Amino acid sequence: MPSGPSLDELCRRLKASDQEAFAEIFRRFRADLLRFATSIVEDAWVAHDLVQDVFVALWNLRATLDPSLPLRPYLFKMTRNRAYRYLRDERTHARKHAELSSAARDHPPDDAMTEHEHDGALLHRKLTAWIDALPARQREALLLARYHALSHQEIATVMGISPRTVNNHIVRALEHLQRCVEAFEPTLLER
Repeated sequence: MPSGPSLDELCRRLKASDQEAFAEIFRRFRADLLRFATSIVEDAWVAHDLVQDVFVALWNLRATLDPSLPLRPYLFKMTRNRAYRYLRDERTHARKHAELSSAARDHPPDDAMTEHEHDGALLHRKLTAWIDALPARQREALLLARYHALSHQEIATVMGISPRTVNNHIVRALEHLQRCVEAFEPTLLER
């Protein structure tokens, strides 16, 4: 546990525009938020920018903070939201880029892909679409667990739910994906 003022005290001081309290909150949480953001966006430079944005927003919102609410989950939620917004924007950008280059992709040379590579690429596209179609909370829990290697407890903190609910979301998502894959092409699973 960090020495110095309690988080409750720091929040009260931050609400009163105390820059030293803000600096202490920054020192206490910056590294954890950077690791968390990097685990989502998988780019340390982008994560750094996102965490800076979180702290700028915290300072700008300081007058509206409720000192009785826990600061740590609040900061992690702000970081998560910014990271997912960044990923969403990147997906939109990539989709637009893909639309522009679709003519080239739709007419590859005959020897561009083997049948196995084609099946794998098709399954990957389908899996991505199935994940995107999952209910939002299942998708979020699954991505945090499988793609960003967060524990159920960490996911519970970020999502504001219990670890058991996190587990239920992940299990349901995996069961749904398994049914989708089996219905799509059972023979792909045998290769």
